[in-house]
Amino acid sequence: MQGDESFHAGGVSVGATVLDFWRWSGSDLLSNVWRGVLAEFLIARALDVTHKLRKEWVSYDLHTRSGAKVEVKSAAYAQSWPQRRPSPIKFDIAARKEVWDEATNETKKLHKPQRQADVYVFCELGREDLTADDTDPLDIDQWRFYVVAREFLDRERPQQKKIGINALRSLMRRATPGEAAEVRYGSLREAIEAAGGQR
Repeated sequence: MQGDESFHAGGVSVGATVLDFWRWSGSDLLSNVWRGVLAEFLIARALDVTHKLRKEWVSYDLHTRSGAKVEVKSAAYAQSWPQRRPSPIKFDIAARKEVWDEATNETKKLHKPQRQADVYVFCELGREDLTADDTDPLDIDQWRFYVVAREFLDRERPQQKKIGINALRSLMRRATPGEAAEVRYGSLREAIEAAGGQR
């Protein structure tokens, strides 16, 4: 869609467009839902795969052009709601016992829990000293990206379900090249492709 498509009744516009809907529903980019979608969009742009529309409920978020499956996780210190202190940064890294199969529209039970992606990209927005008013999700310099190969995560944290930012940084210091990297936006594609090559 382009945004100028009209809502209509009997073929007559009712005075609202898809762009109106997008503005109404998706303008709060600090909300947990839209920040996560925005993080996926940023990674998709870095990988040059935005020609494929985002899908809900699949077991991973994106494919690289070379075929690696990518899971994107996001967290932020500042939230849309009033806060007394910054939110702690934690990411879900749990293996799944069930996965939804897009081709058959069925949920499959796995013999043992597994992580579904080849690469995990953890996206950290903002800093502890920034308020919601100072946090700008559109400012790429306010994001930090941590790219981790699933094999490395499986080896180092096979049973762990969540990981905090300090534990993630500590874990990454033990990685060899290609297994994990903290990168700026311009280096995402290279880091993700390198981590995807670990599969």
